[in-house]
Amino acid sequence: MTTGDLRAETVEIAGAGDEPIEAYLAQPLDGRPAGGVVVIHHMPGWDEATKEITRRFAATGYLALAPHLYSREGRGASPDDAAAAARAQGGVPDDRLVGDVAGAMAHLRALPASNGRVGTIGYCSGGRQSVLAACTLDLDAAVDCYGAFVLNSPPEGFALPIRPLGDLVAQLHCPLLGLFGADDQYPSADEVAEFERRLAEAGKTFEFHVYEGAGHAFFNVDRPSFRPEAATDGWERIWAFFGRTLAGDPRP
Repeated sequence: MTTGDLRAETVEIAGAGDEPIEAYLAQPLDGRPAGGVVVIHHMPGWDEATKEITRRFAATGYLALAPHLYSREGRGASPDDAAAAARAQGGVPDDRLVGDVAGAMAHLRALPASNGRVGTIGYCSGGRQSVLAACTLDLDAAVDCYGAFVLNSPPEGFALPIRPLGDLVAQLHCPLLGLFGADDQYPSADEVAEFERRLAEAGKTFEFHVYEGAGHAFFNVDRPSFRPEAATDGWERIWAFFGRTLAGDPRP
């Protein structure tokens, strides 16, 4: 991966119901036509790790935008406080998530350097939400990094009322890349295999990769769960996938 000059800043976009929300925008400065990536943050919130991922996409030639899904609950608050406030209210409703991602897509497509193509990527809860967006919005590509509860219901007593998306799988609108850990519990290997089976049965375009020796959050460099080999291979697959679906590979 080569790193180019980029600009990163907090902006305001129109989210669900045209309500203004914060978002973190990173874009290369070369002005060449580029595909866009909506980075859907994980349950811990709109944190520095999410912003670093957003900058990484811009450094590789993409327009990247991470909407603050807890903006309404925590404008001006720390990511931890905003996430706590959102969880106390039952998390982000699916319809609001779809509206916020739609607003992020519109913002990216309106940028002067946009080539009109937009994809999503999400981790954990964001992986599920990336699948949800891909089944309900006009996306060009989507990446699901170990999205929990795409098909299976949360365990009894789980803090948030998350509903499975099995009824939407047949509505997938775009190619999907799935990256999973073989040792993960949410999603388990059986759930990933069932997800793969349903996509194949519905005739969808997808590719799944399951990494042995990796569990949940294997991309996260700040956690003991980080697995360098799996994460490195996963990033290479992300670059290749978005290179095919969004813009042609921007790397030399």
